[in-house]
Amino acid sequence: MLRYPAVFRRDGDGFVVTFRDIPEAITQGDSLDGARSLGADALLTAMDFYFEDKRPVPTPSTAKKGEELISLPASVSAKILLLNEMLAQKVTPSELARRLNTRPQDVNRIMTLSHTTKIDTISDAFEALGKRLDITVV
Repeated sequence: MLRYPAVFRRDGDGFVVTFRDIPEAITQGDSLDGARSLGADALLTAMDFYFEDKRPVPTPSTAKKGEELISLPASVSAKILLLNEMLAQKVTPSELARRLNTRPQDVNRIMTLSHTTKIDTISDAFEALGKRLDITVV
């Protein structure tokens, strides 16, 4: 899973949450726990901007002192890695569909963060790009 460093800064009675790697993700919560939850939501929501604009998602940097790591769901992390690989190789969704012998609509669903996609489908997409999806437990 991708884990992004977040800064929680006290602001009045609550906390403001920012992510230096993902400047689009900013939120605030009344409590530290609330800010953590809203921070995770803001981070996830910000990923939609990258997908809509077809921009590479920055890789998470190492947390610095005072930062906390916020995780994205595993399925979203896999889709982000797939988007970044497609952009790096300049492979369009239509071209990926051709390589997978499927319809472009199917690839568009794979590339939609809110759509549930089987991990095997994402793995197949990586293989069509000449890559392999590895899953590890740490």
